[in-house]
Amino acid sequence: MKKSFPLLFALFGLLSWACARGGADGFPKLSGPYLGQKPPGMTAQLFAPGIVDTGIMERDVVVSPDGKEIYFGVACGEIMTIMWTRLREGRWTEPEVAPFATDRNHYHFEPAMSADGRRMFFLTNRPAKGQDPKPGWTYQNIWAADRTADGSWGEPYDPDPAINNGGQQFYPSLTRDGTLYFTRRGGQPRKPAIYRARLAGGKYAEAEKLPDKINGTGTPYNAFVAPDESYLIVCVEGRPCDINPGEANYFIFFRDKNDNWSDGVPLGPEVNMKGSTAMSCSVSPDGKYFFFAAVKTAERFAGPLKGMTLRRLLEMNVSAQNGNFDIYWIDAGVIEKMRPTE
Repeated sequence: MKKSFPLLFALFGLLSWACARGGADGFPKLSGPYLGQKPPGMTAQLFAPGIVDTGIMERDVVVSPDGKEIYFGVACGEIMTIMWTRLREGRWTEPEVAPFATDRNHYHFEPAMSADGRRMFFLTNRPAKGQDPKPGWTYQNIWAADRTADGSWGEPYDPDPAINNGGQQFYPSLTRDGTLYFTRRGGQPRKPAIYRARLAGGKYAEAEKLPDKINGTGTPYNAFVAPDESYLIVCVEGRPCDINPGEANYFIFFRDKNDNWSDGVPLGPEVNMKGSTAMSCSVSPDGKYFFFAAVKTAERFAGPLKGMTLRRLLEMNVSAQNGNFDIYWIDAGVIEKMRPTE
């Protein structure tokens, strides 16, 4: 039987953390918006360290329209899934696996919620219609789950043949009117590209590949679209960026009323941190905060090894900025200051 040592380390750390924090259920009492965290300014901060940022790989934040639910993706050993936490009776619940992502036979990642909060799209390795089940990430398809009458989540389903009909498709993002942006890898060469599918009459039209302004230079992937479709933030590898050269970076593209896209501009060093790799991002529904995933290794990992104990190594392994992706947040003004003036 294959051992999953990262998972054992994480469980050890979480148990230690729970004992240290105290409380009847071992989880701290958190109240107020965004898990009661102090809002960031124009300098990126870890999002809820010890609660969300724990040392395992975290990314892909989604906040519900009413601000009372937060979802995020985690990878820990052989587990790749979506967590959620809810504000109930003035207190945030301990993050747990989201109801639509509990099937251990499949992976779930990259959540994206509709503007009304009634539908969740996400990446999964579940086969689309007509595909035979296969292990691992052989399939990358976009599935969905809908709210039921009581507000809970229904069973996952393949939402539309227009989405899962070509190669691998992942990282959904939605506009206010339901237009779906996503990444598709297919054909020859198997280079990822950003696609868009318009919603009409409850069905998606055939997805269209976005123009070369977005897909022409470097390798784009994992794009977030603004609710009003006025901009697109894309992770791009191999596109020149003086701020963080040699790495995949976050680029922003603006769209005008005639559906023309601007040239891509890299976000500043507050987001494209030196030595980091772009992975995923989103903006909170209230438009106040920009969330993004990044790797940043803390100085404590650069110190001497002499005298380092196993306990200390375990503590470092289950803390943020240890070399895994962490979730950061920053004032969304970093986006607005880049918007072209008319």
